Amino acid sequence: MPISQIVDPKQSLERTIFQTASPYDDRIDLKSDVVMVYDIDPGLPERIKTWREQGYRIHVMTGAAWGNYGDFVSGEWDGQNHEDAAQTDKNGDKIMHHPGAPYMCPTETYGKYLCVGVKRAVDAGAEAIHMEEPEFWVRGGYSEAFKREWKAYYGDEWIAPHTSPDAQYRASKLKYYLYRRALSDVFEFIRSYSKETGRDVKCYVPTHSIINYAQWRIVSPEASLVQIPGCDGYIGQVWTGTSRTKNRYAGVEKERTFEVSFFEYGVLHNLVRSTGKKMWYLNDPIEDDPNRCWADYKRNWESTLVASLLWPDVWRFEVMPWPARVFTQPYPVIEENERKPGEEVEREFIPAGYATEVINVANELSYMGQKEIAWDCGTRGLGVLVSDTMMFQRGEPRFGDGCLGSFFGLAMPLIKRGAPVEPVQLENVVISDYLKPYKVLFLTYEGMKPPSSELHDALAGWVKSGGVLIFADEDKDPYNGVKEWWNTPPFKYAAPRQHLFEKLGVSEEGTHQVGNGYVIYAAVSPDFLSRCKEGREKTLELAKSACSLSGLEWRERAYMLLRRGPYIIGAGLDETDGLPQRKLDGSFMNLFSPCLEILDSVSMTPGSRWFLLDMDKVDRTKPKVLASASKVLDVNIEQESIDFHSEGPAGVVCAARIALPRPPKEALVDGEAGNVSMKWDEGSKTLLLTYDNSPKGRRVKVSF
Repeated sequence: MPISQIVDPKQSLERTIFQTASPYDDRIDLKSDVVMVYDIDPGLPERIKTWREQGYRIHVMTGAAWGNYGDFVSGEWDGQNHEDAAQTDKNGDKIMHHPGAPYMCPTETYGKYLCVGVKRAVDAGAEAIHMEEPEFWVRGGYSEAFKREWKAYYGDEWIAPHTSPDAQYRASKLKYYLYRRALSDVFEFIRSYSKETGRDVKCYVPTHSIINYAQWRIVSPEASLVQIPGCDGYIGQVWTGTSRTKNRYAGVEKERTFEVSFFEYGVLHNLVRSTGKKMWYLNDPIEDDPNRCWADYKRNWESTLVASLLWPDVWRFEVMPWPARVFTQPYPVIEENERKPGEEVEREFIPAGYATEVINVANELSYMGQKEIAWDCGTRGLGVLVSDTMMFQRGEPRFGDGCLGSFFGLAMPLIKRGAPVEPVQLENVVISDYLKPYKVLFLTYEGMKPPSSELHDALAGWVKSGGVLIFADEDKDPYNGVKEWWNTPPFKYAAPRQHLFEKLGVSEEGTHQVGNGYVIYAAVSPDFLSRCKEGREKTLELAKSACSLSGLEWRERAYMLLRRGPYIIGAGLDETDGLPQRKLDGSFMNLFSPCLEILDSVSMTPGSRWFLLDMDKVDRTKPKVLASASKVLDVNIEQESIDFHSEGPAGVVCAARIALPRPPKEALVDGEAGNVSMKWDEGSKTLLLTYDNSPKGRRVKVSF
């Protein structure tokens, strides 16, 4: 079969994707199912053509809040100047994404402008459109365009957001609405236009998590995205840059990339749980900061990747956002804290071993749609309720805790005991059976507020049916006084908690039986709980009491371990006060190893990250390519040989491990023995082959 005709029969599942603003380049030909060609400029059709010729499914991504949209801002597009639509802070300064590209206040005209661009993408044959990052900065809200939108939405004159908590909350609600409106308009156009052309063009939203947006002080329509007609799914944008944002646990403020990324992926999981929509989880082998070193990038990428794999409902992945910056740009050799002041920083291109590891993992992510799931971890069935309103309380005059202690004070002590505690979207509790997986839920209205009274009906119903609700709050949040439903007739509550407790029949601290369930009320600040060891112990005490009431066994582990079919995903936890570690014995392939090393034991030591193939769970009765830093297609097995098509990005060494019934006699790549090296492992009966990748494909044959 000619190489050009070899097609992956599962490509239509769109398991893996990546994005690029470049035309085809063999160094970034990752062999994913889909390429997202970036931007909606006039050069888009030609860029699409170069990638389609390489056999990719084509999606198009463009910024929802920013982009190369100078013709809109200047008025070249419609003859009307739109300078005042740039997001602007209280000093009158435009908020820029990069030079020449301000973040936009999404007026109705701006939405029409985006429709023109996405039409170009649809006409060029895009099978899906991704409207990336609908973001409005909390410090924005001072432009003339925003003032006009305020008047249209609220019916009264604009109030400077920094002047009161109420003004800040109202400004954030409006920002939230404006981007939901913009996405609705664009998706409605795409649906209507693609129908005219006899096609079904999908619409997706790549977005950060509300945890990150709250920490970075950005407003985005998150949970309400599921309500936008025509929204088919999302990309959960989590990576080192978002997850290394510092938080506080037991009084110690520092980066905790694994734990934060676990929560970020988890809260994004809420966008698709119970909705049937698609989700890709993003991974990134580096990050936006170009001054870190390769060891830093690798360590944190492995942490975020393991965290993403601990959410087994999601099995599609964006394997990297910008492969050109991974494979074609140099970065520092040594750690930032090891450099001398004023020292010239030595830079290098991606180390060969890391390049091989990244491509091997990218290929392995195609196989994460496994049905067999098994946990070894701390107590499951725990959740911490979160709301999009976390993003509404992050600006002047009361910024809120920079470390987001109102969330991490409740969540971090639990994950540090090995519990895969889930962020649970408060807005979704009205969905049938949405709360069914949980026995115990934590809730606070410090740092966030309930968007509607109906949510309390659903929570009360869950408690009365047997759930245990832990409510931790001391009612001192100044945003309790914003003009909202709980203090607007017919309601007259000083804080939203009071309405919930009235539904539950609870009025004071302590443990209260409510129907078949319980409410535990602790008048304590979750932010305070994050600031000292005593606070950590208080959170754990509340969790243990709730588990006892719910019938859950309280288990503590210094690790989290998940089996997805033949794959094992593991993380050793630190800051666990000496909890026993876990050791696995058997035969395992280390997928984080550039040579796909075979291990006979694995220890979940503090800070360790594992992505393993359990060799005892793999059928090795016949020759088989077990893993490869290339896409493997068209496998032919004969009595004394195996041969296959192998393709991968130029410049990356392929490592492929193959199960064989006996030691090999010969290995050929494109008919030549000099193009490949072999290393036999007798214990696992596997052969390691290494050879240079080719995007056009190479024919590999092993005789035994």
